[in-house]
Amino acid sequence: MDTTHFIPKPYSYLVDKGSISCQAPSNIALVKYWGKYGEQLPQNASVSFTLSNCRTETTMRFEKREPTNDFQFEVYLDGKREEGFEPKINKFFERIEQYVPFIKEYTFKIDTKNTFPHSSGIASSASGMSALAMCLVELELRLCKAYRSENNAQPVLGGTEWKASFLARLGSGSAARSIEGPLVVWGEHPAIEGSSNLFGTKYLYEVHENFTNYQDTILLVDKGEKQVSSTVGHDLMDENPYAEARFKTANDNLSRLISIFKSGDISEFIKIVESEALQLHGMMMASSPYFILMKPNTLEIINRIWEYRKEAESNICFTLDAGANVHVLYPENEKSKVIDFIKNDLAPFCKNGEFIEDTLGMGASII
Repeated sequence: MDTTHFIPKPYSYLVDKGSISCQAPSNIALVKYWGKYGEQLPQNASVSFTLSNCRTETTMRFEKREPTNDFQFEVYLDGKREEGFEPKINKFFERIEQYVPFIKEYTFKIDTKNTFPHSSGIASSASGMSALAMCLVELELRLCKAYRSENNAQPVLGGTEWKASFLARLGSGSAARSIEGPLVVWGEHPAIEGSSNLFGTKYLYEVHENFTNYQDTILLVDKGEKQVSSTVGHDLMDENPYAEARFKTANDNLSRLISIFKSGDISEFIKIVESEALQLHGMMMASSPYFILMKPNTLEIINRIWEYRKEAESNICFTLDAGANVHVLYPENEKSKVIDFIKNDLAPFCKNGEFIEDTLGMGASII
């Protein structure tokens, strides 16, 4: 399958106006994606847990207009106009125009909100772009439904989840993994049939009950803007001397996870997940120019997790995103004890003692 699969036939009918509301969650990668090529294509395959509570809810209002050469839209966050977000959305629309050509036929009002604090340091681009992509695909379905009702014809759309993921990727790479759940693979991998660089796919192989309802408590270590954006960090991988070895290791780790998911071997799961988190940040330190996104409290938390795991014989582990916050992962049957540990031993190292409790989710949906 190539990108032409997502180019629709001309629309004969346009809905005059309406609104669509969608929600899409964030996700946390277990095998990390860091380094891309072409137009938002990953250098290695990745796999992630889809989250549930950390999500973006977006209402897209649309009204038909005379087509022009520009896009007409406004973006609102929590009811307030956010012109600072609009250049990124404009770039997103430029990338996706050939795949949803109706966007120049409408004026849009995009009203969005996050269930987590915007200033929490949690990346909202994955959930935000996924929610908007879902709205656009739903609008396309409505256009095709109008066409069918008038012509008794069936549109050729392919999988709507694939198209939503395909579009979301063009806004933010990791957004490709937020459409479905609870486990999603993005990037071609020889051991995973149907995997693609173009969109994320639900992980369909056997998963042991040990990984059912896995928990993710997000420790908010730093809520400020990152000194180096993820976009810049990805680009720096182009000249990173360890890049090729890193891409191979990531794909090898994903291969190993296939058997681990099947067997339920949590101790091996922990080794891969924590190694992947540290390798991600190792690539940042090996870039030129080099940079560090972890904070002293990030390292303090990691060391305390290691100590607790040994002393309590726990299956707790950590992973990191491209920032200072720590995702604490653990089986549901340890939730009570781990939450007590977090409150008593880890929360003091969080900004204002804040953390967010989350669990696995099933992805984006219409609301």
